[in-house]
Amino acid sequence: MRHGRTLLWGFAGTIVMTTILRLSQALGLTRIDLPLMLGTMVTRRRQRAKVYGFLLHLMNGWIFAYVYASAFESLRRATWWIGMIIGAIHGLFVLTVGIPIIPGLHPRMASEATGPEPTRDLQPPGFMAFNYGQQTAIATMVAHIVFGTILGAFYPARHHKV
Repeated sequence: MRHGRTLLWGFAGTIVMTTILRLSQALGLTRIDLPLMLGTMVTRRRQRAKVYGFLLHLMNGWIFAYVYASAFESLRRATWWIGMIIGAIHGLFVLTVGIPIIPGLHPRMASEATGPEPTRDLQPPGFMAFNYGQQTAIATMVAHIVFGTILGAFYPARHHKV
């Protein structure tokens, strides 16, 4: 596995993915703010939470970059379209499993079962994060597909002869 390339393109992919999600939010397509959501797991202070959350999101991006690199190595090839397919699977996993379990882990988020409480700061995302807007799932899928495409396009997997 090529650690330097994995870290570099994992960083680049995460920056682009986060930018797409932030731009989607700024354009009114979604209300989800993943860095804020992640950061408020650590602190109530919203400005500081955005910084902590961005760092957590970057770390997650690097972890997933290694998952993608492992897939490329096991397939013995990396292409933009393989990265795109893995990104689509990753995005679907995030929407159907990852984001919906956050209320069970997040100390400052209401759950679907209990509803908002006066002490909770964040609304639960709901299935496929639809509570944050109907376009949230599309923005999330696009961002993860672009992440995978970047990794697939620039990760130099070893090509082995069979």
